[in-house]
Amino acid sequence: MGFWTPNIDLRGRIIRGLMTLVLFAAALFAEREGVLWLAVLLVIAGLVGLVETVRGWCLLRACKIKTRF
Repeated sequence: MGFWTPNIDLRGRIIRGLMTLVLFAAALFAEREGVLWLAVLLVIAGLVGLVETVRGWCLLRACKIKTRF
């Protein structure tokens, strides 16, 4: 299996999609509170989650780290 090969099923994609929404919401909240550096980090994490959701690929699993979903 290659590094970029899809490695999660529909359940994992749904969980990562929900995680992405939470990260973007938290980024919006952090930006409104004036904590710009935290908002930027949360947006970056959300973008990674978005890529994982769309591709069906998990970064941790690609690095041989066991995940629950």
